[in-house]
Amino acid sequence: MHIHIPAVGRTLEAELRRKVDRKTKPPGSLGRLEELALQLGLIQGTLSPRILAPHILVCAGDHGAAKAGVSAYPQDVTWQMVENFLAGGAAINALAHTAGVELVVADAGVAHDFGPCPNLVDAKVSASGTANYLDGPAMSTEQCAQAMANGARVARDLAVRGCNAIGFGEMGIGNTASASLLTHCLTGAPLVEVVGRGTGLDDAGLARKHALLEQALAAWPERSGEPLDVLARFGGFEIAMLAGAMLAAAEGGMVLVIDGFIVTAALLVAARLAPAILDYCVFAHRSGEPGHAVQLAHLGTRPLLDLGLRLGEGTGAALAFPLLGAACAFVNEMASFESAGVSDKS
Repeated sequence: MHIHIPAVGRTLEAELRRKVDRKTKPPGSLGRLEELALQLGLIQGTLSPRILAPHILVCAGDHGAAKAGVSAYPQDVTWQMVENFLAGGAAINALAHTAGVELVVADAGVAHDFGPCPNLVDAKVSASGTANYLDGPAMSTEQCAQAMANGARVARDLAVRGCNAIGFGEMGIGNTASASLLTHCLTGAPLVEVVGRGTGLDDAGLARKHALLEQALAAWPERSGEPLDVLARFGGFEIAMLAGAMLAAAEGGMVLVIDGFIVTAALLVAARLAPAILDYCVFAHRSGEPGHAVQLAHLGTRPLLDLGLRLGEGTGAALAFPLLGAACAFVNEMASFESAGVSDKS
């Protein structure tokens, strides 16, 4: 992928700050909403930011390591949950509908034949999911590049349809383990600090998961620190697809709404490739997975929400979208001291 992401321009910053500060309120009294309005205005290069045709892209893929016991759930749950998304029965369906956000579901590499399905984006890189990273690379360099290119294509298609803000979600049994390995390799944090219970492992399951991930690291003695090498070794097709979609979305000037642990693992890869991508990112929430706090600290950012969520699917992103709308609403619709004839502070 050839991606060029410019840093967000700052020429409107002073004027945006003045517009925000002259609203009929004490300066700073809308807290994080004021910061969010400023960020959205700078990303869009306007004093009147708007969220248009928002979407959440949920990418799904299977992981070869899932059969080794890194998850509490069987691998079949991946395809079963994709069917649930398509039928409108998952948490992300309910939350996206409530937020007024359209959902797009993509098969990045699920080990299942969905057959003709008009509501599913066919971006399958492999019909069997990734290989088992306990034995070797999860995917080839070519497969990794294909998954990223597929994600970029979907993001660009959404932009053509008028979308200027895209949230990201995922589905893939075993992908918290993959995200733990990516986070360890790309941040340098100790593995023990970034391995969590995922779908609900008990203490014995958590210990087994940690031991398996140590085994995976030991099986790559010539370990590379290059982000694409790490992604190909330990990532999932859905994570690679998300990274590609993020890069293309930022290149197109879209607002990126970042969900939890797995989505942020994809962002770690994207940010190593194009650091300016972070200017375009709104971090929706802090996941209950311990590795997410490590990721957020590494990126030097604060999420909007902290609700103890650890479901994934893009649910945190869906909950954050109304806050983006609120930030735009106050900066566009709220009267200024001058227009309302309200006395300013003395």
